[in-house]
Amino acid sequence: MARRALITGITGQDGSYLAEHLLDQGYDVWGLVRGQANPRVSRVRRLLQDVQLVRGDLLDQGSLISAVERVQPDEVYNLGAISFVPMSWEQAELTAEVTGMGVLRMLEAIRVCSGITSSRASGSGQIRFYQASSSEMFGQVRETPQNERTPFHPRSPYGVAKAYGHFLTQNYRESYGMFAVSGILFNHESPRRGAEFVTRKVTLGVARIKLGLASELRLGNLEARRDWGFAGDYVQAMRLMLRAGTPEDYVIGTGRTHSVRELVVAAFEAAQLDWERYVVADRTLHRPAEVDLLCADPKKARVQLGWEPAVTFEELVTMMVESDVRLLSQGADPEQDSSWP
Repeated sequence: MARRALITGITGQDGSYLAEHLLDQGYDVWGLVRGQANPRVSRVRRLLQDVQLVRGDLLDQGSLISAVERVQPDEVYNLGAISFVPMSWEQAELTAEVTGMGVLRMLEAIRVCSGITSSRASGSGQIRFYQASSSEMFGQVRETPQNERTPFHPRSPYGVAKAYGHFLTQNYRESYGMFAVSGILFNHESPRRGAEFVTRKVTLGVARIKLGLASELRLGNLEARRDWGFAGDYVQAMRLMLRAGTPEDYVIGTGRTHSVRELVVAAFEAAQLDWERYVVADRTLHRPAEVDLLCADPKKARVQLGWEPAVTFEELVTMMVESDVRLLSQGADPEQDSSWP
């Protein structure tokens, strides 16, 4: 029988790529959605026709238990979160409830539906759980590059909530013997990334300038450095973690960093434009507490899982710029549409 997977955050960038990957691997894929009024739900139904949807809410414990009971998954991928870091200061309490407490509620749903009442060894019949942890947990880094043993010092409500969910996942693994793992994913982007994220803000800005729809691009800290990869590569690591023989946490990234300035240069070069003519640095766009440098050490994933990224930074940026030029040329609204698939 085909393995069955339940994905929270199915309407997001990672959820869509993961669903496609699992379908290609022969899985039955279910997506958790809060309701049918969300316009992204119709997009999922249209573009991921083989995915079945089930109602549930990371804010509602009972709905998660009902969803797990209905789907009877072999694997649960918890990708649902309020994931835009700047917004986490504006909606700190909601971020804690969804991104942090949502992990607890999903772990509890799995524990209850599996009949786990005390510690027991992991077994082949257990539901396997993947938690989407984040490099933002490292925050004010104490060493570079960052690996699975690097201490956390998050610098945003989002990073704090992710750290809470990460430690909870470890705790349920150690306390109940659950097959529960966390993937500490560094920044991963694609043409499906939300328009509010800096990578997509840059590529959309370049596309607008290229098409004569804008004359400048305003950005915050150009010197912040990130380890950027392609989301389509990273979701493959998620499945490999849940198919491993033992539950462990892994850092997933490229091991190479680029500044926002380098991102900007690459994006404008992809459109054959001079970035210095159009980019305006705006200090009001800086974060309250900046994370200056994040760089992954993905050695463990490479050695134990056989995972390596395939798409380079330059290929990723070019892919996103070309996609956004096509999108805007068609008159689409990037706030509502993305280049799925």
